[in-house]
Amino acid sequence: MMSVKERLVTKHNPTHSTIKRIGFIGNYLPRQCGIATFTTDLCESIAAEYDGTTCIALPVNDIEAGYAYPARVRFELTEKDIESYHRAADFLNTNNVDLVCLQHEYGIFGGRAGSHILALLRELRMPIVTTLHTILREPDADQRRVLEEVAALSDRLVVMSKRGAEFLQEVYHVEREKIDLVPHGIPDLPFVDPSFHKDLFGVEGKTVLLSFGLLSANKGIENVIAALPAILARYPNVVYMIVGATHPHVVRTDGETYRLSLQWMAQEKGVEGQVIFYNRFVSLEELVKFIGAADIYITPYLNPAQIVSGTLAYTLGAGKAVISTPYWYAEEMLAEERGVVVPFRDPAALAEQVIGLLDSEAKRHAMRKRAYLFGRKMIWPQVARRYMETFERARAERRHFTPPGFTVKALDKHPGELPPLKLDHLRHMADETGILQHAIFTVPNYHEGYTTDDNARALMVSTLLEELGSSEALELASRYLAFVWYAFNPETRRFRNFMDYQRRWLEITGSEDSHGRALCALGTVLGRSNTPALHSMAGWLFEQALPGIVPTTSPRAWAFALIGIHEYLKRFGGDRRASQVREELAGRLLALYQTHRLDEWRWYEEALAYCNAALPHALLLCGQSMPNNAMTDAGLESLGWLADLQRADAVGGHFVPIGSNGFYRRGGKRARFDQQPVEAQAMVSACLEAGRITGDKRWRKEARRAFEWFLGRNDLSLPIYDPTTGGCRDGLHPDRANENQGAESTLAFLQTLLELRLAENALQSVEARSL
Repeated sequence: MMSVKERLVTKHNPTHSTIKRIGFIGNYLPRQCGIATFTTDLCESIAAEYDGTTCIALPVNDIEAGYAYPARVRFELTEKDIESYHRAADFLNTNNVDLVCLQHEYGIFGGRAGSHILALLRELRMPIVTTLHTILREPDADQRRVLEEVAALSDRLVVMSKRGAEFLQEVYHVEREKIDLVPHGIPDLPFVDPSFHKDLFGVEGKTVLLSFGLLSANKGIENVIAALPAILARYPNVVYMIVGATHPHVVRTDGETYRLSLQWMAQEKGVEGQVIFYNRFVSLEELVKFIGAADIYITPYLNPAQIVSGTLAYTLGAGKAVISTPYWYAEEMLAEERGVVVPFRDPAALAEQVIGLLDSEAKRHAMRKRAYLFGRKMIWPQVARRYMETFERARAERRHFTPPGFTVKALDKHPGELPPLKLDHLRHMADETGILQHAIFTVPNYHEGYTTDDNARALMVSTLLEELGSSEALELASRYLAFVWYAFNPETRRFRNFMDYQRRWLEITGSEDSHGRALCALGTVLGRSNTPALHSMAGWLFEQALPGIVPTTSPRAWAFALIGIHEYLKRFGGDRRASQVREELAGRLLALYQTHRLDEWRWYEEALAYCNAALPHALLLCGQSMPNNAMTDAGLESLGWLADLQRADAVGGHFVPIGSNGFYRRGGKRARFDQQPVEAQAMVSACLEAGRITGDKRWRKEARRAFEWFLGRNDLSLPIYDPTTGGCRDGLHPDRANENQGAESTLAFLQTLLELRLAENALQSVEARSL
């Protein structure tokens, strides 16, 4: 079987999409059915059109042996085994699939009215776009229930006809805004004279009538055979070609009874010499030639309840003269004189129309041209682009979707209900060297090695654990402090940041931010820890590294260092040099704010980027401890502006951090995604400090709002914190959570949780003393 990419007549340059991995569920070639052909062509077309997108297929097997699928098929479902549907959901969820495209047809899935597919859809964590191949106007109770739930679980629905969209709205009560009309895809075929291919089938000089598709009793082929005597009386050179194997399901239950009945009927009518059966499932390459040889294509189906027909779409798009019975799809496609419609089960009317088209060559060719031009919008490259537009729309809209039954308790209404502390993933991510930087799902990723940034964060978390009385704190802190010590380069007086898994430093000097964060961690150890064994090493290192922050230019590096200096000076307030560095860096931050501040832009720079709340946090600390009212005022004003900006539309709306996929430049478009855990952590820390300074309960609510982002009170209503591992997912994409649980994310959650617990303990102590 040729791939769609190989079949394309018009070459094109591949395009790109933000969707990198799509899973297609349906049937797949070489299984012999229309859904298999459609799914294969759609999957291959998108893969050909979007070279940066990986397409995988998950077909449904109706036989125990399965089929000899191509490499694109990655997982096989068993039709009647519901457990295979659960396994397929797990496979999709754990393989970073960005979107699932389901081909829905009642008969291909197990359960009553194909209900097994619901078990799969209910467990998926990514957007779902469903193409509906059957939409019944009068469904039975099971059919209605299944389609209504498929529609509810799908982010968008694709129909291939206007009638289908109408039925969805009127019968199944689906909102119009959720439905996309995308035509059935067809190969891009040239407009050729039928004589070009006739010699391939031994019918040169003949007028060819054609019907093709998997044969079954509802196709109405007997009505064409019944019409042949009248047609042959006028045009003796007519032959009728019936192309296609009997449907495999029909063969298993009834054998070839229907085909034999057609052959007997042709003999009875005396037209057996003009009826040619091709009893096999033909490849697209062969089918194109059969269609090319046809003068008139006929679909004589027996009832109106057919919302789409791939065979009709193919022949219409090839510019064939078409005669059809008035099933729903044919009425729509053949309107405006693109074809001829005859009554159901009416051989006389069928014969009359065939003769009429053969009598008028001009009429027939005009019809062909109208059909061909209409079909240009149906060629697979065009359809692939339309599908990708639908996929992108589904992904963008997913952030407004709240999974049924998921709720998160607001912590401002339940102030004591913080999650239990679970350190399993923190331990899992570390070895004797330190904490590893990244994870693939929950498994440490050795390829990415270690960073000073993350080990400094881990050192801070360990110090907070000590404050809360954890017995593990010293062991953890010793490991992470040892890493930070080893990261310091005495020749440059700066910290290195990146180390590979073989313990080789990948740079002489790390980023300015990593230097600031190391000072933050060291200052926190010196200011908060009561373990003398840590003080000597941390004190020497803090003293050696402190001058290295002064020449830096990163405001965030200054902010991180200032937070550490503040912690340090709480215990060693007489350190003149530390106070001088604090005064210098804090002055720079205040000057930045005063330079960039506008009524509509109350910020320190021309853009909001990462760890934004650390900047006002640092100014608040310095304003109180130096003291400097201008710094305190600037810190409160900028933090209040940021809090309002990072809130969903409603006054009580959830926390919406600035996305890292583009950030937010003044006057530009704000990035909504990808949302990072460090933003929530920085916001909680800053708001807790604002609350301590002002006593205003507003800041406690803002801190809890940001923390609830971890628990699922966010744009997608998806939990970022994983209570089963104690880890934290790496962020929020437009349509799903990033399932990797790296060090930065996990430490951001743990630091936030620990700071909230310490704040609650302090509040309870104050309340107890006031009694």
